[in-house]
Amino acid sequence: MNSQQSRRRFLQTTTAGGVLSATLPSFLAATLQQLQADTEGRAVQATAGHDAPILVVLQLAGGNDGLNTVVPFANDHYRKARPKLGLDSDKVLKLSDELGLHPALTGFKSLYDAGQLAVLQGVGYPNPNRSHFRSTDIWMTASDSDRFSNRGWIGRYFDHACAGADPTVGIAIGRQSPLAFSAQHPTGIALENPDAYHAAADELEESDSMAMMSSGKGKPGRKPGVSEGPAGIGNPSGTGGSVEQLSGGRVESGNVLDFLERTAHDARSSSEQIRSVSARVKNLAEYPAGKLANDLKLVSRLIAGGLNTRVYYVSQGGFDTHQGQAGTHPRLLTELGESMKAFLADLKALGQLDRVVVLTFSEFGRRVSENASGGTDHGAAAPLFLCGGRVKPGVVGRHPSLAPGDLINGDIAFHTDFRSVYATLLERWLKTESAPILGRSFPPMEFI
Repeated sequence: MNSQQSRRRFLQTTTAGGVLSATLPSFLAATLQQLQADTEGRAVQATAGHDAPILVVLQLAGGNDGLNTVVPFANDHYRKARPKLGLDSDKVLKLSDELGLHPALTGFKSLYDAGQLAVLQGVGYPNPNRSHFRSTDIWMTASDSDRFSNRGWIGRYFDHACAGADPTVGIAIGRQSPLAFSAQHPTGIALENPDAYHAAADELEESDSMAMMSSGKGKPGRKPGVSEGPAGIGNPSGTGGSVEQLSGGRVESGNVLDFLERTAHDARSSSEQIRSVSARVKNLAEYPAGKLANDLKLVSRLIAGGLNTRVYYVSQGGFDTHQGQAGTHPRLLTELGESMKAFLADLKALGQLDRVVVLTFSEFGRRVSENASGGTDHGAAAPLFLCGGRVKPGVVGRHPSLAPGDLINGDIAFHTDFRSVYATLLERWLKTESAPILGRSFPPMEFI
């Protein structure tokens, strides 16, 4: 790999401040401008220690059908709206005389019976948007539907409460860091597996060496030879590594090349730590096959290994069930339920269960009525789940009305703003103020 290729890949695989460029000087200038923003007056939360609470966010990407996940099996309107997709009362896993879980969610039912699962009903936001991209942005930024933000709600938590934290304060398992992690002072990392992240960190350090050489500081370069990684932020072609969001922190003194050197050092240090923890800690539960289970296995090892991570982010795709839902949805829910059951069993065996809360979310639910293709179309409000040893179990909130006169353009009307869920997690779990992060106060809920 020549110096021009290495420099290009450095620019592609680092997103400090979210700024990418084709030339090193403009990247440095933009990065410095971003990172020199004033941070005085921010509340600071200690992030050290291996007993602090942890939030795991699980995105169900594509728009999960809430009505066939938490099933109002006794509701006549449900039966009429879904003559083919509707689930019979003798098949669902009953939570009450009116509600039950999809029969594929035996894993969730066991968590519910063990007092480790809360079901939150009717969750959404005012003036819902049916676009996958826009609605996902709204959930990730906690913004109103008519306002746009490039800062994620978790990123604002990092800014507000985690100043000076290691880059591993937030870890997203995947090819790129989610918008939810986007912050004024970027931190957090994205990785698919510890070895790929370690290789990309090697390359970042090499790129830093070449930048130093071009500046005249004469720091010797390292021998190239880093393996190719997957596509990520700013890298649609797939030529970059798997470090998709990394920051060395604010530039307090010295020049920008010093900042780059520290960034590379942080990448190297965190990659060594992650690889060491992943190799040392062994999972103690049996997981099913599949990507979600593998991602959660890694998260479990990193938690038990003592990283100072406060937020982990994982995702499961495939929930856009416009057609053939009767075959696709049960498979997805089986993977979800069995993976989560194994994850919580693993955490318990490793002595970590009471430290962790898992939040699931999907960008929207589906329409009440099934369509002509054996599926359901984009909707609005839906249930979400919270799992963990400290979660107050049970069903929270009433099931929204399915009466045609109570629907909004064929969609369920929400009654719980998802930002109340976030506010509760921030205040009662992560122990920080929610209003500065969410922009205003939202009423807390009773699930922790």
